[in-house]
Amino acid sequence: MGPGWRAASAALVGGSVVIFGALRRLALALPQPAAVRSRPGRVWRWRNLLVSFAHSVLAGLWALFSLWHSPELLSDIQDGYSVSGHLLVCFSSGYFIHDTLDIIFNHQSRSSWEYLVHHAMAISAFVSLIITGRFLVAAVLLLLVEVSNIFLTVRMLLKMSNVPSPALYEANKYINLVVYFAFRLAPQAYLTWYFLRYVEVQGQGAFLTANLLLLDAMILMYFSRLLRSDFFPSLRKGSAGRDVDGEKFLID
Repeated sequence: MGPGWRAASAALVGGSVVIFGALRRLALALPQPAAVRSRPGRVWRWRNLLVSFAHSVLAGLWALFSLWHSPELLSDIQDGYSVSGHLLVCFSSGYFIHDTLDIIFNHQSRSSWEYLVHHAMAISAFVSLIITGRFLVAAVLLLLVEVSNIFLTVRMLLKMSNVPSPALYEANKYINLVVYFAFRLAPQAYLTWYFLRYVEVQGQGAFLTANLLLLDAMILMYFSRLLRSDFFPSLRKGSAGRDVDGEKFLID
């Protein structure tokens, strides 16, 4: 990647930050459920989740389109390249930067520290991909996780809004489980196998492998939380009476 393309990529990332800032302002103007308005601590979280939902829809569908449009990319995870994939990585980098700033400036760092760790990993990895132009296909595969995040975010919004429709929550619960396997666990498992088998453990390869293994641990932890919360609630510990207003856990 030449200096000019890197500068253009930096401008794209900055533009994405601005776009999500505008979406945040739009979310402020949208009506909120009574259950959210009555609890001041939930207002920030509701708005933040709406922006997260917008990113998940756009990035998830974009990742699917990129792989459908150029399936040959899957045969060269290390050096495969597409303009669409590059733009997607810039777009999502901007979202992660925006969300990090939103958490910090709204004094939610303590309750959302898991997100800050995740975003730091994602931003550092994506910046390295943008600079070198390598492993962009791996990033697109990882961003398939945003398809899963669509249903995870719907789940959290439904819980916060106290929607009087158990059937809707139940339907989303099972769809969420299926897409979690298909778009989160499966791509993550495949990339972990690929990196451990084919990628040299030095330089950028070592850095991305370490990031990937940390992400493996986080995803398995979130999956266990999801199962306990939605399918085995009797196994949950210490959650009774907990006030989670304002918190932004990946899995509540």
